[in-house]
Amino acid sequence: MRPGKPFPLGATCDGKGTNFAVFSEHATAVTLCLLDEHGVETRVPLLDRSAHIWHGYLPGIGVGQRYGYRVDGPFDPKMGHRYNPHKLLIDPYARAFIGKVDHRQSLVGSRPDARGDEVPDVVDSAAGVPHSVITSGEPFDWGNDAPPHVPWHRTVVYEMHVKGFTQSHPGVPPELRGTYAGLATPAIEHLRWLGVTTVELLPVHESLGERELYRRGLTNYWGYSTLGYFAPDQRYAARPTDVVREFREMVKALHAAGIEVVLDVVYNHTCEGGLTGPTVSLRGLDNAVYYRLKSGDLATYEDFTGCGNTLNLHSPETVRMVADSLRYWATEMHVDGFRFDLAPALARADGGAFSSSSFFDVVHQDPVLSRVKLIAEPWDLGSGGYQVGNFPILWAEWNGRYRDAVRRFWLGDRRTVPELATRLTGSSDLYEDDGRRPHASINFVTAHDGFTLRDLVSYERKHNEANGESNRDGTDDNLSSNGGREGETGDAGVRALRTRRARAILATLLLSQGVPMLLMGDELLRTQRGNNNAYCQDNDLSWVDWDLDADSEHLLAFTRDVIAIRRNRPALQRKRFFRGERVNGSEQKDLTWLRRDGQELTGGDWAISPGATLAMLIDGRAMDERDELGRNVTDDILFLALNAEPDAVRYVLPAAVAGLAWEVVLDTTADGVVGEVVLDRSSGTGVLVPGRAVVLLRARPA
Repeated sequence: MRPGKPFPLGATCDGKGTNFAVFSEHATAVTLCLLDEHGVETRVPLLDRSAHIWHGYLPGIGVGQRYGYRVDGPFDPKMGHRYNPHKLLIDPYARAFIGKVDHRQSLVGSRPDARGDEVPDVVDSAAGVPHSVITSGEPFDWGNDAPPHVPWHRTVVYEMHVKGFTQSHPGVPPELRGTYAGLATPAIEHLRWLGVTTVELLPVHESLGERELYRRGLTNYWGYSTLGYFAPDQRYAARPTDVVREFREMVKALHAAGIEVVLDVVYNHTCEGGLTGPTVSLRGLDNAVYYRLKSGDLATYEDFTGCGNTLNLHSPETVRMVADSLRYWATEMHVDGFRFDLAPALARADGGAFSSSSFFDVVHQDPVLSRVKLIAEPWDLGSGGYQVGNFPILWAEWNGRYRDAVRRFWLGDRRTVPELATRLTGSSDLYEDDGRRPHASINFVTAHDGFTLRDLVSYERKHNEANGESNRDGTDDNLSSNGGREGETGDAGVRALRTRRARAILATLLLSQGVPMLLMGDELLRTQRGNNNAYCQDNDLSWVDWDLDADSEHLLAFTRDVIAIRRNRPALQRKRFFRGERVNGSEQKDLTWLRRDGQELTGGDWAISPGATLAMLIDGRAMDERDELGRNVTDDILFLALNAEPDAVRYVLPAAVAGLAWEVVLDTTADGVVGEVVLDRSSGTGVLVPGRAVVLLRARPA
C-alpha cells in the first residue's frame, strides 16, 4: 500500500492501480477489504490520513475489483460513536455495487446485553452486504449528446418508475423490460408522442430494502431507502456488471428524443434507519458526523423523515458528499435536474425549525447545480414540516395546495373556488413575493404517493390490504369520489361519469399556469386497485398495463391533444404572473374573472359563489413577454370555464369582446379536441358549459 492521495474520495483507477479515499473523523483505524466473487477478503490497512480522510494507493488493482471497508473506533453510543469492525461497510462514494443485501445475516451493529445496555454485535456481516465495485475511469462516448434545456414555462413533467414503465411493454424485448436499457428502446416513443418534455424518475440510487418488508415477502419498490448516492440501482440493469454505461445510454437516448431526465433523490435519510437498522455504511464510518443526533441524547437519532434517521446537513463533510453526488449525476451522468424528497429535512436548524441552510447556499453558488432544475418536495414529518412556498429563489416546488384545491373543486366544493382561482394562475400568493415565477409551482393532482387518476375517480377509501399492514398505512384523506360504486364496475353510467371527471381533472391540470406533472399511466387510466401506498408492490399492481381498452385509448389521445393545446398557446404557459390590469396599452386586462352574466367578479362575488364553477377571460394580447429572439409574445383571447356541478351552466360572454367570433378549442365532454368548429358567439351570447366539464374557447376576428 502506497500513501496515495485524499482526493478524490472513493476508488479512482488510473489504469495502473487504484487510489482509495474514505472519510472518518473519529475512527482509530480503517481497513480496505478486497473481495473476490466468493466474498473471500484480503485486508489491507489504510495507513495515511489527511484532514480526516484515510487514503492509500494499491498498484495492480483495477476495474471490476470488489471492495469494502472495516472501521475501528470507539463504540460509545452516548457520545454518538458506533464503530464496529465486525461489520463490512460499503464505500459511500462507490459508483457501482454488485450483490444485494441478505437480511438473513446479522447486519445490526449493536444489541442489548443482559442489563439492557447496548454492546457491539460481533457476528460478521460480510455475507449479507453488497460489494462496492471499481468502475472504469474511461470517458463514455456521449457523441453529440446535449441537454434539451427545456425552458421552465414549456416544461411538462412525467413522473415515472424505470421498471414500472416498461415491465409489461409489448414493444420492449423481454430481456430488457424493467431496465434502463428497456427505457432506451422504442418505449421512449410513447413519451415523445404524448408530448411530455421531462421525465422525473423515482429513485435510481442504489437502495437497500427494509428487513420487515423482506419478512413479509415484499420489497421497497419505490426505492426511497438509499444505500449509495453515486451508484445507479442495479435492480434496473439488464447488464448489472455494466450498470453505469447502461444508465448513460438511457439518458443519451432520452436526450436524443428531446426529453430531459430529472432524478428523485433522497438526501434526507438513508437505508440504515433507526437504532435497529443495519450498519452497512455511514453509521459505521462516522455516525456522529453523518447523522442528526438528539441534543442531550446522542445515542438516539433526530427523525424528521419517519424513516428512523436524518442526514446531518450541518456537517461540512455531509454537505460535501451530497454536493459531490449531485455534481456527479449532473456532469458525469448528464441528468438535467433533481427532485428532493422531504426537502425541509435538508434545512432543519438545531432546534428543528425549517430555515435557510448551508446546503441551499452551496447549491445557489455552485456553477453546476445552480443551473439544473431543482424541485423540492416541500414537506417532511417534523414539526412545522409543511413548507410550500418557502424555498429559495432557484427552486420549484411540488404544490400540494394545488392538488388539494383541484381535488376539492371537482368534488363539487364551492368553497374552494377562490383558492382554485389562485392555483390555476400559478399560485402567486406562494411564489411571487420572493421573486419566483409561475414555474415555481409544480402542479399535480396525482403522484406516486397516493391514488392514480383512475382510482381517484373510482374509490373513496384506500385498499392497501396487499401491503400487509392491515390497511393502516397510506393516507385516509384522499379527496376522491367513486361515482356511486366502490372500485371496478361494469355499470356503463358509472364508468362514463368517471371518465368524464378524469378528463376534466386532466384538462384542469394541463391548462393551469405553472408546470404540470403527470403520473405515469394516468393517461392510460392505470389502476392500483385502490392502493394509495404501493411502495412495496413490485408487481402488476404498480406496473403500467399496456393492454388498452377503448376508454384507455380515448383518454390517451385526449391527453396528447390537451398537451398540444398547451404547447401551442403562449397564454397558457406564461413566464410571468397575471397582473389583473391592462398591459402595454391593451384594451382590457390580461386576466378577468367572470360572473355568469358576463360581468367581472368583484370582491363580494367571491364570497358568495353560486356553485362550483369558475370562468376566466385571458387576453393573450396583453402579455409583457418576449421570445428568444426578443420579439413580443402574444396570443388570442381565451375563455376558460370549469364546471364541477352536475348540470350545465350558462355563461354570457362579456361585451368587451363584441365583434369577435368564438371557436371551441376544447370541450372535455366531446370525444377529444373539437378543433376548427366556429361558434358565432357575439357579445351577450351565452355559452353553455356542460356539467363536470372544462371548456376552452378562443376569440378571433369575425
